[in-house]
Amino acid sequence: FRSRFILTSLIGATALGGLAGCKTSGELVVDESVGVTAVRSPCPAVGVPNSTGDVTLFGGAGQKTAENIDGGAVITNVRSQCTEGPEQITSSVPFDVQAKRTDARGARQVSFPYFVTVLRGSNAVESKRVGQITVTFADGQERASASGSGVAYVNSAEATLPAEIREKITRKRRAGDADAAVDPLADPEVKAALARAEFEVLVGFQLNQDQLAYNATR
Repeated sequence: FRSRFILTSLIGATALGGLAGCKTSGELVVDESVGVTAVRSPCPAVGVPNSTGDVTLFGGAGQKTAENIDGGAVITNVRSQCTEGPEQITSSVPFDVQAKRTDARGARQVSFPYFVTVLRGSNAVESKRVGQITVTFADGQERASASGSGVAYVNSAEATLPAEIREKITRKRRAGDADAAVDPLADPEVKAALARAEFEVLVGFQLNQDQLAYNATR
């Protein structure tokens, strides 16, 4: 999964988010110390897995050709609204679906199934919820849109780095220290702890095997 999804919000679990003492995320304060002081948000990052962000519908003949395309839809504008609690992190994920159809005659409603998945450590599925979003076309309308929302829950303790790991990452190192030139993030223990505390919320269309195969070969 990790190499196959697109992040739409860099607000949390996939990396160390900002630098302490900095006014903006990504600034680096250079002084006599060696290393960086980092602050990490436990809020999960939000993304759309590759090959699940759009769906193509074909006509009754079932032939997967351009001439037989009946319509389709894409997921866009995925956002995250994260609330951190002492025991639970709640991540609300609003998104939009933009749909189109080939034949604009008559009013029509089309429902698209979608999923909201919580992924831990890049590959372990913690939970998955499936819903439906319905797009309504008026007579003569080729394009229409609808808004949906998913929600995901993460245990606060599991998304928080242990104190000893935070100390390893943020401890100031001065020139001459034995580990001054060693990247703390390369430490196997630190890497494992970061992976355990890394959560992502993924949103996509719930596609069948034929639809997945079609998306993968375009």
